[in-house]
Amino acid sequence: MKRLSALRSEVDEWRGVERRISDALELSQLGDESLRSELEPETDLLEAEVEKRELQAMLSGKHDHGNALLAIHAGAGGTDSQDWAAMLQRMYLRWCETKGYKTEIIDVTEGEEAGIKSITISVEGAYAYGYLRPEKGVHRLVRLSPFDSAHRRHTSFVLVEVLPQIEDDDEISINSDDIQIDVYRSSSAGGQNVQKNATAIRITHLLTGIVVTCQNERSQNQNRENALKVLKARLLEMKLAEQDRQMAALRGEYTKAEWGSQIRSYVLHPYQMVKDHRTDYEVGNTQAVLDGNIDGFIEAYLRVRLTENTG
Repeated sequence: MKRLSALRSEVDEWRGVERRISDALELSQLGDESLRSELEPETDLLEAEVEKRELQAMLSGKHDHGNALLAIHAGAGGTDSQDWAAMLQRMYLRWCETKGYKTEIIDVTEGEEAGIKSITISVEGAYAYGYLRPEKGVHRLVRLSPFDSAHRRHTSFVLVEVLPQIEDDDEISINSDDIQIDVYRSSSAGGQNVQKNATAIRITHLLTGIVVTCQNERSQNQNRENALKVLKARLLEMKLAEQDRQMAALRGEYTKAEWGSQIRSYVLHPYQMVKDHRTDYEVGNTQAVLDGNIDGFIEAYLRVRLTENTG
């Protein structure tokens, strides 16, 4: 019923756009110059709406319409990498805010000196997974390090994972005999924030070796629920990746590992540029990108994939 309601809402929105276009065409055919002041802004709004709908039409995957789990992991680069992970966290949270998506931090591990080692964020809203999926991969930052006393140029790497949240419980089932659940005290900044009770959860999936932790909630049950949500998402991702490998083998295609090299570079020194290596789409205004303006990169990737699939 939830899926049916979403589809009905989408159809109603398309019909609304169709009616607005029809009304605008009728007004334009009247030939009345006094109507120009009404038609021009409406035309601009309709063009923007149609572009938005066109982009959504590219999101035809089974899970594209649903919610997402966004995980950010600091890689090589030490403190610089952990600071870079925090910068990406801010970028994605700002992007989600502009989209009207609801976000919730499920689990976070702070860095020793600055930034974060890893964070998992729940993103809820229409097409959250479809839009965020192009962000999956390694993101590379080149800048003058604020943590280097000599102020030398450093290169940092962060891995971004995007997982679909499961709405259908039958899609991935977890046998209680296949998991090990450990309870421990949450880490914190200390002082009044120290957890006196063991509320953090660590779940190990014995069949695959996947380990999921959750410690952001004060309730043990809520942490357990969130950890299971993340585990299901990771198991689904493994299942989808295996299906992709099987299809590639049947087609005789070579598919490179996306985890091995960066998908995008953010250069802040000696020049300023953000470039996506999969599409060659690039932007000179690095601050705008780091403030959450990443729609151009997402759209460019979706258009390239659409061309590849239909070519």
